[in-house]
Amino acid sequence: MSSSAPPSGRDARGGAVRVSLVIPVRGGDRGKSRLDVEQPRRSALAAAFALDTVAAARAASLVGELVVVGALAEPLDGVRVVPDPGEGLLAAVATGLAALGASTARTAADGGAGPAPTAVLLGDLPALRPVELDDALAAAARHERAFVPDAEGSGTALIVARAGVPHAPAFGPESAERHRAAGYVALPLPASSGLRRDVDTLEQLRAAASLALGPRTRALLDG
Repeated sequence: MSSSAPPSGRDARGGAVRVSLVIPVRGGDRGKSRLDVEQPRRSALAAAFALDTVAAARAASLVGELVVVGALAEPLDGVRVVPDPGEGLLAAVATGLAALGASTARTAADGGAGPAPTAVLLGDLPALRPVELDDALAAAARHERAFVPDAEGSGTALIVARAGVPHAPAFGPESAERHRAAGYVALPLPASSGLRRDVDTLEQLRAAASLALGPRTRALLDG
């Protein structure tokens, strides 16, 4: 585990408030079970997806505290890792949001900043660029709750809520419609955005590979 992330607060980019972010990561033999390649390559790809996603998120100027639920194949500066309870994606998301809440309570008790906006990002976005996440977080600030659908339009890559607004996570198949029903506003990002290119299948990996992949994923594919 590496050092903790910088505290949430005002960012130099337009004075926007930084967002506290959760990224659930499912690794090992359980990761990317729909990706039709043999082990151990599948596990290696899942680990690379996660590292590239988290590194891109850490580089985004509008991300403050960053909590990964699960494990990373290598430590990354400014990232706090907490154990996955092993009860599925929604339980991992709840664990991450609880960790952010506990951190905020400690900071407030010490006289620090109050609550920050919160977000949950999928951990399998190897083509994500920091500027894409920054743009989405800036756009989300106009809404109490907002989300980014995946490239197919039925799933969800990112959910964001204003400070003090609770989340209603509904990740999984057809989650976009459930997030809309819960009051999340869909953000109009182009389908070519790396933020919308989550990878569960070889077809999705080929689509993501048409963009600028993160260095770890690209090295695996080129190798």
